[in-house]
Amino acid sequence: MKIVVHDDKAAMGRAAAAEGIAAIREALARDGRAAIIVATGMSQFEMLEELVQADLDWSRITAYHLDEYVGLSRDHPASFRGYLQTRFVEKVGALGEFVAVDGDAPDLQAEIARLNARIAAEDIAVCFAGVGENCHLAFNDPPADFDTDAPYLVVDLDAACRQQQYGEGWFPTLEDVPAQAISMSIRQILKARKIILTVPDARKAKAAKAALEGPVTNTAPASILQTHGDVSVHMDPPAASLLDARG
Repeated sequence: MKIVVHDDKAAMGRAAAAEGIAAIREALARDGRAAIIVATGMSQFEMLEELVQADLDWSRITAYHLDEYVGLSRDHPASFRGYLQTRFVEKVGALGEFVAVDGDAPDLQAEIARLNARIAAEDIAVCFAGVGENCHLAFNDPPADFDTDAPYLVVDLDAACRQQQYGEGWFPTLEDVPAQAISMSIRQILKARKIILTVPDARKAKAAKAALEGPVTNTAPASILQTHGDVSVHMDPPAASLLDARG
């Protein structure tokens, strides 16, 4: 695991994107196409701004995303597929395919079956992700399921996770935050060849400490990344403030 602390969020985003772009280029050269996983939330703003400017043949790239709230329409301000449509898909223009998680599908189990079948055979070149204030990875809140082989599943959102979503301003009240989401599973995330975390802000410092330097435990879900062979973590100084070792 490589941990790099940058001077500010802009530098953090540039470095995370540059590393991901290199991984995508490698996949395109090796396989003729690339599959990637893109994340959402405030932690990804700077990274996505850089990523969409990359000189890549986006028509040969398939993008999946990590999660979506159950019951939220695409045009809701907090929708993750809406977030990625405006901040990523529309910016690159010629994306080969965006495989969206339909959180308000009338049949959730059918939607999960569709997603699971779609991603099952993919060789994921790079997964971009963040870490929640409760140390969640995607929407795998503690105690996370480290065992399921299902690529996507319905999960319950804990109080800390829902408070974070409200605190970041995505919803007008805490009661408006959905209680469930469709999330990519831990084991599916770990199948990516490379994982790039972008972790800014002092409010993420405790979670970063647990994920990067604590024991591997499902009560700190992102700690499972310590078992992966190729993880890069890009942070700003406030997020890294509690770490014993800083890059």
